[in-house]
Amino acid sequence: MASGFPGRDSRGSYAGFGGGSAVQIPFQGRSDGGGGGGGAGVLKRTLSEMERRQQQMALQQALFLRSVKQKIHMASPLSSDLGSLTSPSSISSGCLVQGGPQRGWHPAALESDRNPKAATESAMRNQLHELERRLLGDDEEEELEEATASGSAVTGSEWGETMRQLISISAAPSPSSLPPPPPTMANQSNPLSPSPSPSNSSSSNSTASSTASCSTPPPSNPSRQLLSDAAAAVAEGNLAAAAASLAAVRRAASPRGDAEQRLAAMMAAALASRLDPPAPSGAHPAADLFAAEHRFATQLLHDASPCFKLGLAVANLAILEAARGHPKLHVVDFDVGSGAQHAELIRALAERRPRPASLKITAVADPAYPLPAAAAKGLRDVGDRLSKLADRAGVGLRFSIVSLRAAELDRASLGCEPDEALAVNLAFVLSRIADESVSPANPRDELLRRVRALAPRAVALVEQEMSGNTAPFAARFAEACAHYGALLESLEATLGRDSADRARVEAALSRKATNTVAREGPERVERCELFGKWRARMSMAGFRPLPLGPGVAEPVRARLASTGPNPGFAVKEDAGGLGFSWMGRVLTFASAWR
Repeated sequence: MASGFPGRDSRGSYAGFGGGSAVQIPFQGRSDGGGGGGGAGVLKRTLSEMERRQQQMALQQALFLRSVKQKIHMASPLSSDLGSLTSPSSISSGCLVQGGPQRGWHPAALESDRNPKAATESAMRNQLHELERRLLGDDEEEELEEATASGSAVTGSEWGETMRQLISISAAPSPSSLPPPPPTMANQSNPLSPSPSPSNSSSSNSTASSTASCSTPPPSNPSRQLLSDAAAAVAEGNLAAAAASLAAVRRAASPRGDAEQRLAAMMAAALASRLDPPAPSGAHPAADLFAAEHRFATQLLHDASPCFKLGLAVANLAILEAARGHPKLHVVDFDVGSGAQHAELIRALAERRPRPASLKITAVADPAYPLPAAAAKGLRDVGDRLSKLADRAGVGLRFSIVSLRAAELDRASLGCEPDEALAVNLAFVLSRIADESVSPANPRDELLRRVRALAPRAVALVEQEMSGNTAPFAARFAEACAHYGALLESLEATLGRDSADRARVEAALSRKATNTVAREGPERVERCELFGKWRARMSMAGFRPLPLGPGVAEPVRARLASTGPNPGFAVKEDAGGLGFSWMGRVLTFASAWR
C-alpha cells in the first residue's frame, strides 16, 4: 500500500532506511488449535480481525495523508527534544519524548527479535509519527498556549528541512545536524534605533544622503551606552532603572571634560528634566530659549562654528542673487537675532558693482512668541547698529520692525514696493514653529503659504540637520545624542576647552537639547527636521528650489579653507543645497527657494 508520505516509495520502503525492506504491519497473532502447531504455521484470522486490520491500515494512511498546517508559533526548539528522540537509549527503550511508554501495539515489538536494524527503523518511524502528532496536531489552542509560553517559532520551511534530515538518519544522529534556530528580533533590534514617525505633510521624502549623514550610530562607548540604557528605561516608564542609569552617567560625566563627558553631562540633565520637570510658573516653559542670554550665546555659536557661519553665508549669497539687476533690495526676516548676518550682507552689498540704491530690512516679531519685555528694545538696538554700519559702508539702509502674526502677513503690512526685489530669510526659523503634529491649525504651513503669497524672488532656508520633530522619544533622544555629540566635538577645533565663550555656547546647546528631549506638545519649540522633509514641505507649499551652483558653493568652500586647517569640516552639495558637516555628519543644511 502506498502511504503518500514523501519519503516512502510504492513498495513500502522508506528513503534512507535501505530500499526493499518490508514494513511490518503489527497485529495480534494467535495459533488456531486446528492449524499446524507452533509459531511457524500459517496464522488464521477471523473476519472481524481482518476488518480491524483494515481499519488500522486506514488510520495509518490517514495519519500520513492528512494536510500539514503551517503554524506561526510552535513548541520549544526541536534540538533538545529530537536529540532524545533519536538517541539509542530512547529507541531501545521504546519511550516517547514525554517520558511515558507507548501503549497499545508497537511496530518495533514484532521485529526486535528478528532484525535489530529493522527494529531501530520501525521505532524511529513510530517516533516520527508521534513527533508529527505533537507538533502538527489538531489541538490548536493547546499548541498555541505552549508556543506562547515558550516564545519560540518554527516556520514551515524549517519543519520540512528538519523532517528531511530526520528521515535520512540511519543511526543515532547528532543534534548538531539540525538547522540553527533563526535569530530573534530581540537579538537584532536596537531599542534606540531611529524610527521617525513623520508628519502628514512630510512623510517619506528625506533624501538618501541626508538619511545617511544623519543616521544615528549605535552607542560606541560606555557613556553613550549608559545614556541609551537610561533613555530606554524612561521610554518604558521604568523610573527605578532610569534613575540608576542616570546616576551611572553622572559619574562618567563632566561639563569641563572631553566632548563625550560634556555630552554625557548635557544629556543626563535633559533626561533628569524629563523625569522631574520644573514646577509650573507664570513664564512660558521655553522662555529661556528666547532670553537675551540665550540669544547672545547663540550668536557666539554662529561665530565659532563653521557649520552655522557658512550656512548663514549661503543664505546671504542667495539673497544677493535675488537682488542682481535690481536697484532696491527688501529683506524680510523673522529672526534678526543680533544682526550679525545682516551686517555681513551690508558689507557684501558695499563691494558689489553696481551697488544697489537702497536696502530695506523688515524684522517681523510674532506676538505669539514668548519674547521677553526687553525684546523690542533689543531689536531697536540691532537696527541702530546696522544703520551705523551701513552709513560707514555707503549703503542706504532703512530698518523697520513690525509685530504681526503669520495670518496677518501681506505685502501691504510689510511695506513692500513694486520696484524692489523681495527676499525672505528663514534661517533657523521654521524649526521653532509648530506643525500639524502640535496644532490642527498648522502654523508652520500657514507661514509658508503667507510667504509664498508675498511673491519673493528668493527664500533662504537654513536649519540644523536633525530628526527631532515627530520621531518618538527614544529615537529622538538617540538623534539628539548623535547630533549634539558631533557638534560638541567640532567645538574642540574652534574654541578652547576652558574658554568662557565655549561655556556659554554649551549652556545654550544644553537648553536646546533639554527642550528637544524633555518637553512635549506646545512646550517643545525645538523641532528640527532633516532636509528631505523641509524639501517636501516647501514643495507642497508651492515653492521650487533655486539650485546653489558653483557661484555659491565655490566661495563658501574658499571661505572654509581660509579659516585654517580644519580637516573635520566639509561642504557637501546635495539636492540643490549645501550641507556642512563635521567628520562626515551633516550638522546644518542651507537651501534657496522661489
